[in-house]
Formats: sequence, C-alpha cells, structure tokens
Amino acid sequence: MIVVHHLNNSRSQRVLWLLEELGLDYEIVRYQRDAKTMLAPPELRAIHPLGKSPVIVDNGIVVAESGAIVEYLIDTYGNGRLIPPAGTEDRRRWTYFLHYAEGSAMAPLLMKLVFDRVETSPAPFFVKPIMRGIARKVKGSYLEPQIATHLDYLEAELARSPWFAGPEFTATDIQMSFPLEAAAARAGLDSSRPRLMSFLERIHARPAYKRAIERGGEYALLK
Repeated sequence: MIVVHHLNNSRSQRVLWLLEELGLDYEIVRYQRDAKTMLAPPELRAIHPLGKSPVIVDNGIVVAESGAIVEYLIDTYGNGRLIPPAGTEDRRRWTYFLHYAEGSAMAPLLMKLVFDRVETSPAPFFVKPIMRGIARKVKGSYLEPQIATHLDYLEAELARSPWFAGPEFTATDIQMSFPLEAAAARAGLDSSRPRLMSFLERIHARPAYKRAIERGGEYALLK
C-alpha cells in the first residue's frame, strides 16, 4: 500500500491527485503546518531527513520531491498512462515541464511570498518603513516582472496545445497545477491570461482532482 505523508496546503495535494487519476489505493498520514511559521512539523523528519512534504513510502521505498514522485508512480504503476510515448516531442515537453514547475516557475513565487510576509510582518516602528521599502523594491523591480515573464511564457505555450505536453492531459499537467494555482492566489494570474485560467478551470473540473481535494482536506490555494 502506498502511504502519502501529506502536509496541508502543500505540493503533496498533487500526489493525491495523481494517485486518484491512476486509480491506485493509498493511505494518508496527515501533518499540519505550524500556524505561525507555516513550516512543516518536525515529525516529518522521521520519514525524510529534510522534513518536507510530499513524501511517499511504497513497500519500504521512500520517495521525496514532487517530480521524482510523479516519475516513480508513472514508471511503476502508470502502464503507459498520463505520459506521451518515448522519443516524441510531446515526451520531451512532458519531461521539460515536469521539472520546470519546481525548477523555474516556483522560485519567484516563493520569493514573493517571503517578501510579502516581510512587508507585512510586525516590527519596531523605526524599522518597519525600511523593511517595507526593501520588500517593495525587490518585488517591484525583480520578482513581479519575473513572474509576469513566466506567466506570459506559459500562456503562449498553451496556444500550441491544450495541455502542457500536447493534446492529451498528462501527469505533467498535475505537476504544473501548483505554481499556477499559487500564481492565481497571490501573484496576479487572472483573466488577462485566458489560456492559463482555462487550464485551471479544466483541471479543477476533473473528477480525480475533486476526489483528491475531498481526501486531502484543507487546500487554501483554492480560496
């Protein structure tokens, strides 16, 4: 039985979704973020030394990192599903976007989240204007333009095909869901980029996505 060590409001929601798409049985071990720091609890370090989620355990095999988990599940249980044929252009795009999601897309989004918190966090009155000024400068001069560049790029990519790896829905679309949901929640993704918004609407309508939300519980990115 596959065990998913699942942190609320995290990337591990994608793992539940992939498991639902593949129709696999799995168990969930739940962890809650610290309400103040938003960090994962220390108990996760007993599963993996970095103490982060997602992590799955399958017959004694521990797999961490979203992309590695997607590849493991597709290789082990996919039977050719949710992945284009080897040697095709669609397969190349599948691999590219599988790694782009965390390797490129998430970096400026995470940095923006950090600087949003710096800007709004409590501080002595004589320090707060400096903190806010630095945070706004970094966001306005670097992070927000970077995010806009990525969103424009992805909007253009979906003009080529309805899904990121071609005409069919695949596991790489599951991987791409989190940065786009994060961008819609806190980084300006809206109706000005209709293809990306359509992508989100279509994935949210999938029955497997809805089942994963029901099983996974709290997922504040959707609020």
